[in-house]
Amino acid sequence: MSEKRKFRFRKLNLNAPDYDKSPRIRRSVQLFFLMVTLYTGWRFVLFVNYIQRGGTAVSRPPGVEAFLPISSLVSLKYWIVSGDFNTVHPAGLVLLLAFMVMGLLLKRSFCSWVCPIGFLSEYLWKGGEKLMGKNFQLPRWLDYPLRSLKYLILLFFAWGIFFGMDSATLKSFVYGSYNRIADISMLYFFTRISLFALVVILVLLLLSVFIKNFWCRYLCPYGALMGFLSLFSPAKITRNVDTCTDCRACTEACPARIIVHKKTRIRSDECTACLTCTSVCPEPDTLSLKFYSSKKRISAKLLAALILLIFLLFTGWARLTGHWQNKISVQQYKTDLRQMEQVDFTQ
Repeated sequence: MSEKRKFRFRKLNLNAPDYDKSPRIRRSVQLFFLMVTLYTGWRFVLFVNYIQRGGTAVSRPPGVEAFLPISSLVSLKYWIVSGDFNTVHPAGLVLLLAFMVMGLLLKRSFCSWVCPIGFLSEYLWKGGEKLMGKNFQLPRWLDYPLRSLKYLILLFFAWGIFFGMDSATLKSFVYGSYNRIADISMLYFFTRISLFALVVILVLLLLSVFIKNFWCRYLCPYGALMGFLSLFSPAKITRNVDTCTDCRACTEACPARIIVHKKTRIRSDECTACLTCTSVCPEPDTLSLKFYSSKKRISAKLLAALILLIFLLFTGWARLTGHWQNKISVQQYKTDLRQMEQVDFTQ
């Protein structure tokens, strides 16, 4: 049996006694965050409906601010220069800090363990792989420059915020009406989507079916931020050269197209610590996630626990210290929405 066929057999034989359970553990964590995201979205829709039409009061879920990365980046700069942890979207800043810590400590684990877009993207390319038998790969000469696009997008926003906005401008933005209802504007983007935006989203979804993680790999500025921070992470996929048989199963399995079987330590900014490569390695203790030169590997269970611990520590601290719920009243929301839409809502 060829090495390639052995790799495929191992990949499909999920009931084998030596099968690495890390994919199942990661999927459980992904599903947890997906359920949190869906619940948050549902509660937010109810909250906006209450503002517009009245009825039974519904509290606003602060977690929706995770989808306001630009606002959170502005809040971060404003906090640094003024010491003011803003009360408009405090949860957004808390979550940004939590995810940045994940990136610094645990590679781009946010992308493959937490992010719902990463979860969707993964299922899209896996669906495409089942449908067509394979995914398309862009040639290296095109792949490298396209991967830089997400960094250029991140640089555009980071430069404008950190070098183009002074303290007064930052404060004006953070506490301005535009930012106060940025979460509702984001909801309206999807519920009142334009034809052009819909076409763009559908094209991105289609490309994600044919090309692995198209959005995440080439265009996502959040992924670029996590990738940059991951370069400084002490956690890296580590290969034991002495026990490696050079079967290349790890390289074939890697969704980020990293040539794992030739590296001793995977330093690539594209590595998301998904542990796919370690789960297919046929040799015990040959491929593992480790802190620096530590001999003890970071198992999938430990990695999942660390991710959840970071998330719970930051959100728990925010709740205890009053940095989770914003200070915008329902009446202020109504006033800002009237100004935006020039319509009346139930008093």
